[in-house]
Amino acid sequence: MKIPFREDSKFCSFFPSSKSFLAIIVAILLSTCSLSWAQDSTAAAGAAPAAAAGGGDAAKGETLFKNNCAQCHAPTDERIVGPGLKGATTRNSIEWITKWVHNSQAVIASGDPYAVKIYNEYSKAQMTAFPNLTADDIKGIFAYVDKAGAAPAPAAAAAGGAAPAAGAAQSGGPSDLFMIVLVALVVVMLLVLGVLLVIVTILSKAVSGGDAETATKGDFMSRLGNSLKGIAGDPAIRSATIWIFILLVMKVTIDGAYSVGVQQGYAPKQPISFSHKLHAGEYKIDCNYCHTGVNRGKSAHIPSANICMNCHGVIKKESPEIQKIYTSIENNTPIEWVRVHNLPDLAYFNHSQHVNVAGLECENCHGDIAKMEVIQQRSSLTMGWCIDCHRKTDVNTKGNEYYDKMVQLHASDSKEALKVADIGGLECSKCHY
Repeated sequence: MKIPFREDSKFCSFFPSSKSFLAIIVAILLSTCSLSWAQDSTAAAGAAPAAAAGGGDAAKGETLFKNNCAQCHAPTDERIVGPGLKGATTRNSIEWITKWVHNSQAVIASGDPYAVKIYNEYSKAQMTAFPNLTADDIKGIFAYVDKAGAAPAPAAAAAGGAAPAAGAAQSGGPSDLFMIVLVALVVVMLLVLGVLLVIVTILSKAVSGGDAETATKGDFMSRLGNSLKGIAGDPAIRSATIWIFILLVMKVTIDGAYSVGVQQGYAPKQPISFSHKLHAGEYKIDCNYCHTGVNRGKSAHIPSANICMNCHGVIKKESPEIQKIYTSIENNTPIEWVRVHNLPDLAYFNHSQHVNVAGLECENCHGDIAKMEVIQQRSSLTMGWCIDCHRKTDVNTKGNEYYDKMVQLHASDSKEALKVADIGGLECSKCHY
């Protein structure tokens, strides 16, 4: 059966171009599906680990350990104030350990031989009781201790040649599965593309006067190749591809230019493992205690070893990290801390102006220091970041007669609060002189 048609029919002219259109649609679907699968794979990789063996939640136990135990104990064999906890669950039952944590003095008073031995070995220092910790909390703590103590085991087993294979299989499994699914998805999409091309060819032949039997003849791969050549030879598609490439290159270049000198996220390894989370967070030590210049001058100052010794002359003296401070003092050499926040020399910044006069907190620029185990640069500290702050921040004029006349003049012309920008905060000479 032949379908009547006109040579100038728009329906007939649509089909040749529709091949290119369908190919583009399928390509977009492929890229979109690949991205979705990649996101699913990432989410699976970041899933929370299962609870440790023995019924203890090692993830929760790590938090509890750092908040309650890390000041006196290490999860390894290292001796700090008290003994290292590695292997504690092999030396005593978890029930005994629970009693010890809840009230060590009661266990010692009962005459327990091991408890008395530990008590005498550590100069009869009394361990703080933790009656608020539940049995599950303590199981979690020692699940974390066992996990931390066993962490180097795969590296040690690597010498034998057996453990690396198992470890590689575990880490490579999800990735291999993802690649298999992705390849299968691509194959399915290619099959769909082939079917669509066949359908379009049949309909095109039918409209142009041929029949279905003739339309289906010929090599499928040759027809697919011709279709792809047609797509590649289409001037519109070539132009679009070139422009997309040019725009992507321009974007990457501009982003790279704007990021020159920006160290946001910079968190270098320091010569001593100092935890702001422990000192500023848990112990609530004021930033001014260590950074003595923050209220008095341009620089906040890096604390000297003598400031550290105000506490560590008696606390955790045997810790390897604290011994580095002793070595620095004995050799009369400064600790070579790596600077994290570093403005270029062409920019002037005064800590005392912002802390004393403006009343800003350290967190305004440095982020939530009290939660940082390793200090890092949270803000970009670019000129645009500073200018944006000056445009939005109200001037702290309360109780400062210096600003009385400025506030009066500003109120006569504007109903808005006095901003830093209104008193010269955007003038070049304020920061560049």
